[in-house]
Amino acid sequence: MEIYIQLFITFFKIGIVGFGGGYAMLSMVQYEVVEVHNWLSVGEFTDIVAISQMTPGPIIINCATYIGYTATGGSILGSLLATTAVCLPAIIIMTLICRFFLLFHNNVYMTGALSWMKPAAIGLIAAAALLLMNEHNFIDWRSVVIAIGAFVASYFFRVGTIRLILAAGLAGWLLF
Repeated sequence: MEIYIQLFITFFKIGIVGFGGGYAMLSMVQYEVVEVHNWLSVGEFTDIVAISQMTPGPIIINCATYIGYTATGGSILGSLLATTAVCLPAIIIMTLICRFFLLFHNNVYMTGALSWMKPAAIGLIAAAALLLMNEHNFIDWRSVVIAIGAFVASYFFRVGTIRLILAAGLAGWLLF
């Protein structure tokens, strides 16, 4: 029963401080799940992130669902608790923000706070990208070539995510 309580508290805490979206939260999730609680190895976490990116829906919700399931030994309750816990703070905060935004949307302090959150969110997303650049993802020169190819196709040629995933999967199948 203790794992379920820890799981809920951990993902609730991540949901409270997780500004900038799912990718920005990944470094916090990795720290809590791999470093603090040892529920997963780095390789397992990386696999869950990859599956979460390919599964429809927000990445942080997918990660929470898979991590809750894996950390509790295949329990649906673990999935439900982790998913609920990561979503609950956003629901509460957005309800409050919607209630009070119209009252304070022209407030200089509110505008200032929001302008400082944008660079912090970009930094958290960059941290998540760097976190995933490890020996579990780049096992040899072929994986580096696939990563560089995906970056070039995405950044310079604006290839869509679905096509990139399919092309990377095909490249991995052919090269490995």
